[in-house]
Amino acid sequence: MQQTTERFARHEMLATLRRWTREEMRPQITDAMTIAAMDAGGVRVALASAWCGPQGWLISHEEVAALARAHPGRVLGIASADLDRPMPAVRELRRAVKQLGFRGLRVVPWLWKLPPNDRRFYPLYAECVELGIPFCTQVGHTGPLRPSETGRPIPYLDEVALDFPELVIVGGHIGYPWTQEMIALATKYPNVHIDTSAYTARRYPPELVQYMRGHGRRKVMFGSNYPMIAPARALEGLDSLGLDDEARALFLGGNAARVFGVG
Repeated sequence: MQQTTERFARHEMLATLRRWTREEMRPQITDAMTIAAMDAGGVRVALASAWCGPQGWLISHEEVAALARAHPGRVLGIASADLDRPMPAVRELRRAVKQLGFRGLRVVPWLWKLPPNDRRFYPLYAECVELGIPFCTQVGHTGPLRPSETGRPIPYLDEVALDFPELVIVGGHIGYPWTQEMIALATKYPNVHIDTSAYTARRYPPELVQYMRGHGRRKVMFGSNYPMIAPARALEGLDSLGLDDEARALFLGGNAARVFGVG
């Protein structure tokens, strides 16, 4: 999820998402609104992401850290990075993890118009491995009116997983319309995972549901993409997926707890 700021909410990239969700993106989501949405969806712990793009920070590390400090045990931070300044980005990631307690790094490739195998990502991948945190990214087509090519799992994320076998990777937004490519990578590489953010359970592709029921039950984790989609809404239709008790528990929390080190 992301705790929106006015900078984030007013960004032109969200215009298309407002059309899809038919919801007004509020300039400021309060802490109380976020915790209430978590409670309504039965979410005990949420991961809140910072956002950085070529034009600067839309949601800063300090803003995410303030939310986490205000709600200890309920919200954990996920860092972002300025790809145009590789070494300062590495140092800032190190600070976010060691001093602010963040649990991962998330960079959205389409925001930078760079695929995840671009050289500017690689110092950050090395630092993620050293820090023992996962790298989270977006896979699949781009909701905002930006090119979708950077979201193709193969070849881009495939090459990253080959170059950094120790790097834990979480591909968010399912990977549609290349869901089978994302499933192939999660099957091929022990450290590659999928999260379902930005999709309601009713919209999961059949091949993903089959994967979750079977050998991919330890590879897929729930995500909402709040505030674009509230957790309770994202879970609508969960019972229709036919997950057994183990697969359901892993999907709703067990896999994320393992990947992000949540006790």
